[in-house]
Amino acid sequence: VVGVMPPSFAQVDQVVGVWMPSFVNMPWPEQRTNGWFPGVVGRLAPGVTLEQARADLTAVQQQLANEYPQTDADLIINAVPHKDTIVGVIRGSLWLLFGAVSLLLLIACANIAALLLARATQRERDVAIRFSLGASRARVIVQLMTEASLLVVAGTIAGLALAYGALALVGRLALSLPRFNEVSLDARVVAFSVAAALVVTLLCGLVPAFRHTRASAGRAHVSARQSANWTLVGVQVALSVALLAGAGLLLRSFDAMTRIEPGFDAERVLTFRLSGSFSETRDYPGVIQRINRTLEELRALPGVENAATSFALPGVGGRFEAEVPLEAPTAAESRLIAESRTVSPSYFATLGIPLVAGEICRQTDRVTLDAVVNRAFVERYFPQRQVLGLRFANRPGTITGIVGDAREADALSPPVPVVYFCNNAPTPFPRFFVRTTGEPLSVAAAVRARLNELEPLRSVYDFAPLDQQIGDVYATNRIRMWLLTVFATTSLALTCLGIYGTVSYVASLRRREVGLRIALGAVSSAIATQFLVKVLRVVSIACAAGLGLAYLSQRVLAGMLYGVAPSDPVTLVTVVVLVATMASAAAFFPAIRASRVEPMVV
Repeated sequence: VVGVMPPSFAQVDQVVGVWMPSFVNMPWPEQRTNGWFPGVVGRLAPGVTLEQARADLTAVQQQLANEYPQTDADLIINAVPHKDTIVGVIRGSLWLLFGAVSLLLLIACANIAALLLARATQRERDVAIRFSLGASRARVIVQLMTEASLLVVAGTIAGLALAYGALALVGRLALSLPRFNEVSLDARVVAFSVAAALVVTLLCGLVPAFRHTRASAGRAHVSARQSANWTLVGVQVALSVALLAGAGLLLRSFDAMTRIEPGFDAERVLTFRLSGSFSETRDYPGVIQRINRTLEELRALPGVENAATSFALPGVGGRFEAEVPLEAPTAAESRLIAESRTVSPSYFATLGIPLVAGEICRQTDRVTLDAVVNRAFVERYFPQRQVLGLRFANRPGTITGIVGDAREADALSPPVPVVYFCNNAPTPFPRFFVRTTGEPLSVAAAVRARLNELEPLRSVYDFAPLDQQIGDVYATNRIRMWLLTVFATTSLALTCLGIYGTVSYVASLRRREVGLRIALGAVSSAIATQFLVKVLRVVSIACAAGLGLAYLSQRVLAGMLYGVAPSDPVTLVTVVVLVATMASAAAFFPAIRASRVEPMVV
């Protein structure tokens, strides 16, 4: 060990703890057919733009293509900012959540403005008395704005306290988000919140203040006040529909993700790793024997059905595409490209991947290259030919069997051609898979104890059920869905509160009118229906506007959905029905109360 890096040195894979130089002077990295190096990270020289770097690298690659046409002729250069590789995949999600929060803030502003308008009506006599005693309009506006400011400041302080407590909860759901551990309520966040509070004060307080100080309170126009309140209600409904549509689409998308058939059974499978070193490969048959012995001991444990090894996790292991050199390639394809996986022969039984034809290749004490291919490999490259028995062109080994399609590289992508090379020891420290009869973690202690007896100098690490490992793939989708759902639900609650307050406010303004109509013989149900019809008319127009906003956001959502279209009619219709139902429920009780006034009292 020659150095220790600070905690801030975090690469794309944040679980990396040790960095070692690549063995560039060894035979296997010098083979130009090995394309498994993940890429290069470089710092541009001062004054050099990314476009200039791309042009220079393209010229170098062209020279390599001329010098090595067999391996480099079809390669291209793709240079991107390192920031994009770290946060590029979640940039859209972060902007979506920021937009959702902004819409929620606007809904809250509209709600508070409507409530302040209603409250100002109750203070008409107070404002009129102040004017009659000589108060200027500016003085009254300052007082009303001060009251609104106190409300906003109290809400801001409570919001920051809530955010501080929620940060830890969100952090548990966002472990896979890059650099989320660096997120905190620092001075920048507090300053942004204070600035937002000032904007909210202006948005919420100015309209009611100017409207109710425009003239003496006695000459205020009731119809104008009602129009303003209904407009604010419509704004809330429209924004809520847009948020609910986005949340509904993400919910349906996440449901579609969880219903994907991966092609293997991840339940009751425990995964872990056992430490090792590449220096052990000098005696590779010894490594094979060691791992064979470990698998046999694991199978003998109580509660264990089977055990296997693999180079990578299925569904989350990433892509390892390579050329498959066979002695008799198909006529349609000069090069056979497939995902390459090195697994133990027991891998298929342990993970429940069915055998379609042939037989599973056998493990020997030598490095064998007998392989099994999946159905997608046969359908793409050998739809009309027999693939069993074909030999590899550059090394000994044959294809012995065909198995079902499993989503090895990515749980969200369709199955691709895969070649499984049978070898218990793909590395000196492969991933182990143990199928259990019960809860996977229930055998973890027994596994640790048995491995400690076998090889006490090795470390057992990375214990986790396989379905949990695969579930981490959905972490970004999950947190995006939950947060947007929380925002949308909050917006709907605020909207219902706004409708309830507006109907109550309008009913209070029209109490004398309602009492007069009842005295003249009007039916209470007809009066309540009139209020409800007014609400539904406003809600209908606002829902149409909200659907328009949802349509405009299709481009943002399109890349985040799986198995559902951005304009999914079922989701949109459900949202409209939900909003209309909740709005009617919010307006029902004040409408009923308004229709039951006593004429002699009012």
